[in-house]
Amino acid sequence: MDMELLKKEMLEKKIWAVIGATPNVEKFGYKIFKKLKSKGYEVYAVNPNYDTVEGDKCYSDLASLPVKPECVNMVVPPAVSKKFLAEIEKEGIQYVWFQPGTFDEDTIDQAESKGLKIVYYDCVLVALG
Repeated sequence: MDMELLKKEMLEKKIWAVIGATPNVEKFGYKIFKKLKSKGYEVYAVNPNYDTVEGDKCYSDLASLPVKPECVNMVVPPAVSKKFLAEIEKEGIQYVWFQPGTFDEDTIDQAESKGLKIVYYDCVLVALG
């Protein structure tokens, strides 16, 4: 599928989970979480290392979210991204956006083999403007 079309399709989804969301304002996990919220998205922080991000509850995994996200944004190293792929598949989530630096060839191969719709090499911050 055309990556530009897929990006547009993903950005139309309104419920997102940010894996690697963080209260550290210097990090992309924070910036992406905040940017999505500022653009009117329903966003859930997923990071087992924190209790809250921006005053919102932070969840340890996708299964504990109160709603199923339509799209997952990865802001973690490739090894962590890979660990979450099985959970994404199990939860029946179709869309995954890999931020630059969150994937390697093996991660992309695994995501594709699970039939996930993925965007990579693009930053969601740039896409949202």
